[in-house]
Amino acid sequence: MRNLLSLNDLTAEEFRQIIDSAIWTKKNPYHWSETLIGKQIGLFFEKPSTRTRISFEAAVNKLGGRAIVLKKDEIQISRGEPLKDTAIVLGRYLDGLVARTNSHSTLEVFAEYSNIPIINALSDKFHPCQAIADFMTIKENNKDYETIKICYLGDGNNNVCHSLLNACSMTKTNIFVCSPEKYGPDKTIVENARSKGANIKITTDPEEAADKADVFYTDVWVSMGQENEREQRLTDLKNYQLNDNLLKRGNNDCIVLHCLPAKKGEEITENVMYSKNSKIFDQAENRLHTQKSLLHFFYYQT
Repeated sequence: MRNLLSLNDLTAEEFRQIIDSAIWTKKNPYHWSETLIGKQIGLFFEKPSTRTRISFEAAVNKLGGRAIVLKKDEIQISRGEPLKDTAIVLGRYLDGLVARTNSHSTLEVFAEYSNIPIINALSDKFHPCQAIADFMTIKENNKDYETIKICYLGDGNNNVCHSLLNACSMTKTNIFVCSPEKYGPDKTIVENARSKGANIKITTDPEEAADKADVFYTDVWVSMGQENEREQRLTDLKNYQLNDNLLKRGNNDCIVLHCLPAKKGEEITENVMYSKNSKIFDQAENRLHTQKSLLHFFYYQT
């Protein structure tokens, strides 16, 4: 049974294939309309969602299937039913489960006991679907994976950065992760990505990271569940804002990415977010096309 708990569940060839297929379906939106006919795909959410929920629900519908949204507080997990029992039952009802969870271990329980494909739509550890859309956007903008420099600014110890590192290992891409030391990415994930070919530089110097960058990427400084750390995080990360001064250090044709939602004035300025270099809303749109490609890969090609 194939699952996507992290990008490590794909080969480099499969990762590139999914991106190429997403670019194709973006240009040919009415194809693949029968991929999921007769399939019931559950969308399980422990956290609020805009892009993930809508893109997956739309993707399932466009591929001919039916999406069933399952909010944690509306099913028996909220009343203490063991996750294992829920996983077994969902496996009897559904043909696949897309899950946005607080803990990565929840995905692992679903994968162990449901006997249906499980797709990680976000956990505390990884966000693989976001990284697929990110690299689709990079390719659409004629960036060569093996020669570009990505500058990631801000909190490096989060699911978005970790999945970017995994993606860089698939494409042999150079990435500078620029964070205060205590916000650096998980060392095990860094070493694993390096062992597979990613060229990763960890730095605390924003100017070094931004110098001649082809792709700038940032994410919110205060993620869901970290609200009680807000004031400390804003203080710690204030020098890691993606602003005009840093953008000028990049190459003229550099692009700006953000997984959204953004806190303008914190991790990114409004000028940069709506600049000519920004591809943030193309990136958001590409969530739909990559979800379609990913589901097609799971249910038609494998």
